[in-house]
Amino acid sequence: MSVELETSEGMDESEKKSSGAPEGENHTKMADLSELLKEGTKEAHDRAENTQFVKDFLKGNIRKELFKLATTALYFTYSALEEEMDRNRDHPAFAALYFPVELHRKAALAKDLLYFFGEDWKAQVQCSEATRKYVERIHYVGQKEPELLVAHAYTRYMGDLSGGQVLRKVAQRALKLPSTGEGTHFYLFENVDNAQQFKQLYRARMNALDLTLKTKEKIVEEANKAFEYNMQVFNELDQAGSLLAKETLEDGLPMHNGKGDMRKCPYYAAGQDKGALDGSGCPFRTALSVLSKPGLQFILATTVALAAGLLAWYYV
Repeated sequence: MSVELETSEGMDESEKKSSGAPEGENHTKMADLSELLKEGTKEAHDRAENTQFVKDFLKGNIRKELFKLATTALYFTYSALEEEMDRNRDHPAFAALYFPVELHRKAALAKDLLYFFGEDWKAQVQCSEATRKYVERIHYVGQKEPELLVAHAYTRYMGDLSGGQVLRKVAQRALKLPSTGEGTHFYLFENVDNAQQFKQLYRARMNALDLTLKTKEKIVEEANKAFEYNMQVFNELDQAGSLLAKETLEDGLPMHNGKGDMRKCPYYAAGQDKGALDGSGCPFRTALSVLSKPGLQFILATTVALAAGLLAWYYV
């Protein structure tokens, strides 16, 4: 697919001065929506950037089971987003950003779920609580305030075209997934020849939307709400982590099964440094026990998925 970059034009200096409004105010009114989003969500970016979970994902510290469940969370998120985009394909505040062939991810995610879960994947996957709340918000926006749909579409798709490619390589390497794309179809945009050029086109289309300053500000607010939904998922992860730590301290389950050198276990070394009592154990088995619980699986899955979205934002 070849794309032709479109640009939006602003007023010249004489038009700015003759408008009767202060120069600074005129500058704000004419600011590109993409720039307003970038500046207006900077604080949310900073919070996400310092999340340990995101750092771990980049290092490849992700298990295949969690990645499978993350794909599930993405499937429900994009199903909702693309349903509302289809509904508003002709809306003046969104029509210019409707690129179903180039961008839609639901079909790609279905392929990934088929790869991970098999033919009956639809019967196996469920929407987690945190994902459900975000899905409900997307549906509300699409049906009640469609002009705000821009915030969700831009945040997701531009991130997928940018940082998502980094995550794809990390996942393939860490999980030993096929280089041919099985399990990571989500990150592969087959109908976008040049991601950077397409992102420029998308931003230009977005900046050219006929929106008032008030509407632009509401879109920025909505983008921050999207980040807030993500941070709620991180809170769930923190709760799960606290539960894991508590069960480890109470049960003292050992990590090792007799294979390998226990002295190489980081938990063992830390225990020795702290003068831990004999018999104190590594949380590995407790972690496996906790992760086997369906409820926590979906909490962690949603966290992986939305963390990926947050991380990807930095590469837009």
